[in-house]
Amino acid sequence: MENLNNISPVMLVLYSTLFTWGVTALGAAVVFLFKKFNRDILDGMLGFAAGVMIAATIWSLIIPAIDLCIKLEINTIIFLTLGFVAGCVLLLIFDNLLDDVLLVDNNNSLKRVFLLISSITLHNIPEGLAIGVVFGSVFHNINGASLSSAIALAIGIGIQNFPEGAAVSLPLHREGYSKRKAFYYGQLSGMVEPLAGLFGYFVTIKMQYLLPFFLAFAAGAMLFVVVIELIPASQNNKKSDIMTLYTMFGFLIMMLLDISLG
Repeated sequence: MENLNNISPVMLVLYSTLFTWGVTALGAAVVFLFKKFNRDILDGMLGFAAGVMIAATIWSLIIPAIDLCIKLEINTIIFLTLGFVAGCVLLLIFDNLLDDVLLVDNNNSLKRVFLLISSITLHNIPEGLAIGVVFGSVFHNINGASLSSAIALAIGIGIQNFPEGAAVSLPLHREGYSKRKAFYYGQLSGMVEPLAGLFGYFVTIKMQYLLPFFLAFAAGAMLFVVVIELIPASQNNKKSDIMTLYTMFGFLIMMLLDISLG
């Protein structure tokens, strides 16, 4: 920790968010571990992704947003409601635009791909912002933030990004994408974290009060995709009960990670 004190705060933010991006890529690389997927497993991966995303919505986004509102003494109901509704509305508009663009090909799987990548990416933006804001708070000595807590946050976010990377690459492979392309788009969803982290660091004081809104915004967008695309698609499988177990398992894994990592 003493050695870290000698590193520029900006570089610490960059290193931390590159780490979280790297773990996302590592999770996306899971797609290479299997020589062949049968259709049931690939459908199950949509259910698994849904479970991961539902848990992330609660423990990675909504609960931290509530805690931050309380800490900053701002109106929790207003900030979370506005953010959540904005996220839902944006994805609703995006969903309708994709219907218009893809109407000719009637390509529902392609739309599902766009929505999945978009929602995970939107979820990673406030995570990157959170890392940048915490490191900025340490540098500016705001709210008694410590370097150890900032490092712990980055490690926690990074580890929970592992199943999120898999939650993108595996369903993409299920939709017909090659393993290489599925991995590429899976890791791409985490690329926004370094950019968001640096942005959050440089506007720390102002961003503290906007972060709860962005967290709730990502939650609304993510839950919208789960309800409109992932769960219905996984439940189209004849073995719907087994697909439900995939969803429960994804939820359990993400819940345990978020709780254990604080």
